[in-house]
Amino acid sequence: MLNRIAAAAALIGLALPAAAQDADAGQRVFNQCRACHTVEQGGRNGVGPNLYGVFGRRAASVEGFRYSAAMRAKGEEGLVWQEATLRPYLEAPRTVVPGGSMTFAGLRNEQQMSDLIAYLRRATGAQ
Repeated sequence: MLNRIAAAAALIGLALPAAAQDADAGQRVFNQCRACHTVEQGGRNGVGPNLYGVFGRRAASVEGFRYSAAMRAKGEEGLVWQEATLRPYLEAPRTVVPGGSMTFAGLRNEQQMSDLIAYLRRATGAQ
């Protein structure tokens, strides 16, 4: 009987929709990124480029930022930052851009990823 209840609970859990994105929680996740990135319009570049306007922007295209050769190559290949391209990059930067200079190991938690994306949309002027 307990096995049936556990199995039913597991199936119900799989059928539930993913948790909603929470930009406020994403702001807390972004605290990991603040050492290198800013998000304010007209903000400075740091160790990483300013992220304002990142959605829809070609990779390696922030004026005045010195990108790695690997990231410049991705930009030349046509990589454009959208949710579909940011997710794998934020999960494992060195897998998406081998030889890139981003030292962040990656974000593995799906809820934190969704929250971070929501925060970046809000903070960087994305529509």
